[in-house]
Amino acid sequence: MLRALVTGGLGFIGSSYILYLLKNHPRFKIVNLDAKLPGSNVENLQEISKHSNYRFVYGNIRNQSLVDKLVRSSDVVFNFAAESHVDRSIANPRPFIDSNIVGVYTILEAVRKYRKKLIQISTDEVFGSLKKGSANENHNLNPSSPYSSSKASAELLAKSYHVTYGIDVLITRCTNNYGPRQHPEKLIPKVIMLAKMNKKIPIYGSGKQIRDWIFIADHCEAVFRVYEKGKPGQSYNIAGHNELDNNTIVRKILRIMKKPAELIDHVQDRPGHDFRYSLDSSKIEKQLRWKPQYDFDSGLKNTIAWYMKNER
Repeated sequence: MLRALVTGGLGFIGSSYILYLLKNHPRFKIVNLDAKLPGSNVENLQEISKHSNYRFVYGNIRNQSLVDKLVRSSDVVFNFAAESHVDRSIANPRPFIDSNIVGVYTILEAVRKYRKKLIQISTDEVFGSLKKGSANENHNLNPSSPYSSSKASAELLAKSYHVTYGIDVLITRCTNNYGPRQHPEKLIPKVIMLAKMNKKIPIYGSGKQIRDWIFIADHCEAVFRVYEKGKPGQSYNIAGHNELDNNTIVRKILRIMKKPAELIDHVQDRPGHDFRYSLDSSKIEKQLRWKPQYDFDSGLKNTIAWYMKNER
């Protein structure tokens, strides 16, 4: 059996990855370390809480002695733990510094000490807003928010540990995820839930901000492909090839749910709102032979169906 430590495993992406591993790679025994911070939800993994290959540990990734203990008994660490909401980072940056920089440092120290493998999960937001083209892995980091700056800092720290200490570290950067179990503060589940209750749906500014969207199952498969075949010290961009503006996203949801467009309410834009993110994922597609399997519309219908059946 292989032993995987998944940090932040009660969050949307982390819990989805644990479910993916247990279903598709049963040779893994999984320990989930989560501090139950905003974005975590114990219901995400209720169905496998008693699985023989799964164990939950309550704790913070900044706890060096706890992280040391868990890393020492693991073969690989998948670090999904992060404060991840831009609005909250603008209102109060400190928790993002604590989790996304200090927490990553704590994990890296344990990985260095016990010579383990680390997959550091990052974001397309580290490249900032792009007027045209897509960012490849060598594009300059240009973060705009406290959140994206903290994730960029974590990337630089992780790479420095590879160069300086020879640690087996890989970095993945992904575009916007969507799918079942996502926290309702995020755009797609928020719109679904507000539309379900026939409430006004706030859209920042013009609503013309562009994001690329990837279904969560595709992201999980990509992360595992990087773990299995990626080269130490390398970073890999993961894109869904679904660049859409916020207006289009909201109108698609309303159309599927048969709700009126009059629910849309344009509100004042948030400070420093990046206009467009875009990733070039040709590296992982060519070198590791991964590509997304879900088109946006089918993934969106799947997501809406889940939220209609499950209260959040």
